[in-house]
Amino acid sequence: MSSPAHPRRPEGVPAPPGGHALRIDPRSAVARLAPSTLPVVEETSAGGLVVREHAGAHQAAIIARRNRAGRLEWCLPKGHLEGDETSEQAAIREIAEETGITGQIVRHLGVIDYWFTGEDRRIHKVVHHFLLGATGGELTVEHDPDGEAEAAEWVDLTALPTRLAYPNERRLAEAARVLLIGGA
Repeated sequence: MSSPAHPRRPEGVPAPPGGHALRIDPRSAVARLAPSTLPVVEETSAGGLVVREHAGAHQAAIIARRNRAGRLEWCLPKGHLEGDETSEQAAIREIAEETGITGQIVRHLGVIDYWFTGEDRRIHKVVHHFLLGATGGELTVEHDPDGEAEAAEWVDLTALPTRLAYPNERRLAEAARVLLIGGA
């Protein structure tokens, strides 16, 4: 995924971590704040790959959602922890909400940790990803309470590297493929 063009940064102001371009309306009060002076917000989410066996192949349910630029991108289902939820509980709930598929945790796959800048703050996001075995449900985005997921599809594990938009998610999908199918 390429970063959109952005104006030249003043000397000594680093680019935001994670490769996300800082885009602020120059007329806003926030535009006068350097990224390092914006308040930092910590966010934790969970999700992952829910996998089924179909016609002799392993398939994962993935979703399509719009990125900040409005482009449709395929990604793994995930979302914020609610209340006292554990990462595992949130992953099961978020995957069910965004794909319609219920699942059971098989194992922890990994953590994706990144930064991005909002209008008035820098966000440090940590996303716990799990491998789940599908236990039921029907593939649909109709139950996504946030309405972010626009489509859901079952995709063969071997095709995920060409479908998933984000390199870190492609690496997690490869780890799941190796666990379920084996090397190379």
